[in-house]
Amino acid sequence: MGRAPLPPGSPLPAGAGIPPIPGGGLRGGLPSQLAGRKDVVDQRTLVVGRGISVQGSVQDAERLVVEGTVESSMINATELVVMPGGLFRGGVEVESAEISGTVDGSLVVRGSLTVRGTGRLLGKASCCRLKVEDGGQISGQLEMLPENSGSATSSATSTTTIAPASVASEASSQA
Repeated sequence: MGRAPLPPGSPLPAGAGIPPIPGGGLRGGLPSQLAGRKDVVDQRTLVVGRGISVQGSVQDAERLVVEGTVESSMINATELVVMPGGLFRGGVEVESAEISGTVDGSLVVRGSLTVRGTGRLLGKASCCRLKVEDGGQISGQLEMLPENSGSATSSATSTTTIAPASVASEASSQA
């Protein structure tokens, strides 16, 4: 019935499409645009897949990839990626975030926040750098942090309240 399993850490046959990761195992849960990046391999990554719902706290994950639903009061991580169809509800503090799905709650980004064309950001967000693609939506309060802030609790240089409709061109001109 098929072939024998490969030993941990051994290379996959050509055309398998899923690259190996150090220490064995396969990186089958990572989205295709993330799978080729070397720095992704070295980070502790939690992928919440489509159709999966997680509630509670997440600890020690450097990178959180949301394809399903995550509900949490506060998560600290290095990077947040919400894929199309993914939903993050609650609070999160990260170095960088890429939103292609929906974030509903409080988001603090000490570096770069990107809202893709399919992304929706609802609630309150703070970031140093903002990029909103055409079609991306921000509804709620947006606070721009100073570029040199060592902490997310530094005072902001400006606060902007953005209406839900057609925010892409408005937010791009502010960034």
